[in-house]
Amino acid sequence: MYCLSQDSFVFKLPKKSPLVLRMVVLSFVMVCAVYICSICLKQIGVVPSAGFLNVEVFERPCPEPNIEPWDIPYVHYPKPKTYSREECSCNPVRYFAILSMQRSGSGWFETLLNNHTNISSNGEIFSVKDRRANVSTIFETLDKVYNLDWLTSASKNECTSAVGLKWMLNQGLMKHHEEIVEYFKTRGVSAIFLFRRNLLRRMISVLANSYDRDAKLLNGTHKSHTHSPKEAEILARYKPVINTTLLIGDLKKVQEMTTNALSYFNTTRHIFLYYEDVVKNRTRLDDVQEFLKVPKLNLKSRQVKIHHGPLSQHVQNWNEVQTTLKGTDYENFLLEDYRK
Repeated sequence: MYCLSQDSFVFKLPKKSPLVLRMVVLSFVMVCAVYICSICLKQIGVVPSAGFLNVEVFERPCPEPNIEPWDIPYVHYPKPKTYSREECSCNPVRYFAILSMQRSGSGWFETLLNNHTNISSNGEIFSVKDRRANVSTIFETLDKVYNLDWLTSASKNECTSAVGLKWMLNQGLMKHHEEIVEYFKTRGVSAIFLFRRNLLRRMISVLANSYDRDAKLLNGTHKSHTHSPKEAEILARYKPVINTTLLIGDLKKVQEMTTNALSYFNTTRHIFLYYEDVVKNRTRLDDVQEFLKVPKLNLKSRQVKIHHGPLSQHVQNWNEVQTTLKGTDYENFLLEDYRK
């Protein structure tokens, strides 16, 4: 009988070359590396195509602002074509339009807004007729303003928080009010109404400004607004003659236009201001800053008021004007309405 030792069941494998083992390990590592890289490329949007890498950059969405749901349509994140907002790309921007009439204090009011670090109001853009030729040109202009691509001296840095313009009622605003109201509501534009309570004082300012446009009392230069007491004094020397035959009719037309504007734009988000109230009570500027959701600052303007004191000092035929307005709905315009 034969007995098998334990060594009889041991099979010895032939020794492999160290080079072969290294090649196996290296191949395994390379396969793993290729797989991991392919996963990473898919995640960052890099897709190989025809030997080239087509890199798609995915922008991180801006965080949701902490605001009320009703306020969301009025918060925007414009992407200008003319420059990059860079680190301010997620700073929300609000759109506004100052709706007013000539010689109603809108120029002074706009300088106050532009004194704010985060507000850019770009002036009376639609005074140029081509920009208000039709609804299409109006919308093209507005789009450029609200996309932060309208570059003027009023333009702030990339971190603008509120951007807008000054728009007179007779510059296409009333003519195309239905389309413009729809634009405001669709694009989330807020309206700031600014009118004068005393329409007689406004009329005197209109007549005086019209005269200076031709007379150019300031060293041959026409200025609608002044920045020194001396300039204001020179312009205030002119006293217009008011056509009393047309006076009541003219006042009525202006009153009707402002009433219609308020009616047309009543469905938009808006705030209403009287110029006289802003002059007397600067807390109304706090209301505007709150309306635009910007930090409250002490706003200042370099403009100097031209016509001060009682209107009797600024009209040649004051007695006729008094006689015409006494006993009418406009008699209160004869009174001094503020002291500045």
